[in-house]
Amino acid sequence: MYEVPPPVLDSWAVLAYLHGEPVGVVVRDRLEEARKAGRTLPLCVVNWGEVLYRTFREKGQSEMERVAAAIEGLPISIVDADPVLTIQAAALKGRFRIAYADAYCAALALALGAPVLTGDPEFHQLEPELKVV
Repeated sequence: MYEVPPPVLDSWAVLAYLHGEPVGVVVRDRLEEARKAGRTLPLCVVNWGEVLYRTFREKGQSEMERVAAAIEGLPISIVDADPVLTIQAAALKGRFRIAYADAYCAALALALGAPVLTGDPEFHQLEPELKVV
């Protein structure tokens, strides 16, 4: 199974899954494990927005809307970015050379005591503070 708590999804992982990339199989397996366990995998609203805008840029509005609907049908919980999470993300962005959206993903993982499920090498600089799967 997966770690407890379940891993936080990075936009990289969601896009790999949606694009049918080989590494997306790992994400698919985690989503299936979550579904069978009656759980969800957290995804920060900022990272969800990143998935959507990247889809819009690459494939247009209708595909973005299709992707939004597809994500809604997955065992994924969209987590809002509140002021506390934003302060943590800003601090991480200030300390590390990571993308702003990645800082939100990392901040959420730290807040939940969870690992990050990603293939983005940027996250490795956050170890050992943050476990990367």
